[in-house]
Amino acid sequence: MITLYSYPPLFGLEDNNPFGLKVFAFLRLAGLGFEHRHVLDTSAAPRGQLPYLVDGDETIGDSDAIIAHLTRKYALTLDQALTAWQRDLDLLIRRTLDDLYWVMSYSRWRDDRYWPQFRDALLAALPDVGADVLEGARKYNFERYRYQGIGRYEPDAAYARGIANLQAIANLLGDGPFMFGAAPASIDAAVYGFVANIYFYDIDTPLRRFVAAQVNLVQHCAALRERMGQSASP
Repeated sequence: MITLYSYPPLFGLEDNNPFGLKVFAFLRLAGLGFEHRHVLDTSAAPRGQLPYLVDGDETIGDSDAIIAHLTRKYALTLDQALTAWQRDLDLLIRRTLDDLYWVMSYSRWRDDRYWPQFRDALLAALPDVGADVLEGARKYNFERYRYQGIGRYEPDAAYARGIANLQAIANLLGDGPFMFGAAPASIDAAVYGFVANIYFYDIDTPLRRFVAAQVNLVQHCAALRERMGQSASP
């Protein structure tokens, strides 16, 4: 039995964290049956981070490690046709998404213009979580941003960094519908995890405005959701 542990849903998406949504999308694309458990407690997670996967007697953390484990154990073929060059590009795109994560998180927790909307959405979705708990999480994230570096940026500079990441992904996607052609690969689950977590949030950040203006990124979300058996928007 495969069980995915990840953060709770928000704005109609199955996970409010891009890495968890990435794994969810991969599992759906691969056609693997799984149970999805939404948690906030990370104490049982490898490295204390979500998402993580329990597969029989194995517990795997890190979204890329989870995908590698599933591909190997279940002989999945999503990436079977990729060339060596495409596999290298896959790695570079995933590292670009890792960088984008910090700007996305900054927009939710750090920027005073958007924090109230994000906080209120979380409070509505998680009635058992109090405002004081979220304020504590916000302070914790401020420390993370300072040590990582994005917290030392002025907002315009931080968003310029994230938009540059998104522009590169949009350029590589081209006319799509998927990154490497007519069929999705695991990198498409990764791109979806991030882009959907920007585009479908009803919070008008500079990142969301940029994504909404990129027709191919919006179409990629819709195409990926169709492959997962979902409507074009949540």
